[in-house]
Amino acid sequence: MTDSATTAAPAYSRTKRSVLLIVAALLAYAAVDLFGPRTSDLRQFEPLEVGRLETSMWRAYYDRRPVALFGDLSQLMRTQYHFPWLRSQVAAYHAARAAFLFKGGHSRAEYERALPSLLSFYAAIRKVSNTPFDASQAARLELEWWIVHRQTRAEGPQALWKALADLQACIYGVPAERMIEHARARGDAMLLRDREADGGGVSEEQWREIRRLLEASWTSLWNAVKV
Repeated sequence: MTDSATTAAPAYSRTKRSVLLIVAALLAYAAVDLFGPRTSDLRQFEPLEVGRLETSMWRAYYDRRPVALFGDLSQLMRTQYHFPWLRSQVAAYHAARAAFLFKGGHSRAEYERALPSLLSFYAAIRKVSNTPFDASQAARLELEWWIVHRQTRAEGPQALWKALADLQACIYGVPAERMIEHARARGDAMLLRDREADGGGVSEEQWREIRRLLEASWTSLWNAVKV
């Protein structure tokens, strides 16, 4: 064996060991991130930031930009639900997938194709939450307000307000009556967007008003659930 071959063998072994150590460290990090114990207080969020992010998410959804929606959702999971990085990506994927499955639906049966992804999304939130709630019920209530929103012209805004209040009452374990102010402001933001979209498009000024309503909505919820 030549001197160069003799020298190369230990160098190759060191490189191989280094690569294996890096891979093992990454796998350990991923396991802790995805499956390790994590506790989050869902009452600890920044309402103005949630309002800003939701406005951005709506714009991405209605503009059919799934990657942008995914990015906003993963940021929401990290900054407001206190998820670690990888877990935030998985949860955001489930939520964005549900949204666009629903978007393509035209009947309740088609809308319900989004339910498995919503179940995964709320199961991830429940896993970290120190506030107990029924993740399966929350997923179904989320889908229900999506459906009610589609049918608002027929059912009137009161049905939308009730559906939105019922969801948050389920998550936070408080009477739905305490969520009505939150629900009305959030529902009014939705209906404003719908009216303007039907009238030819939502202007930047109108998006600012939608954001104001959403910030007021989440501020109301924050006041309703804080201890």
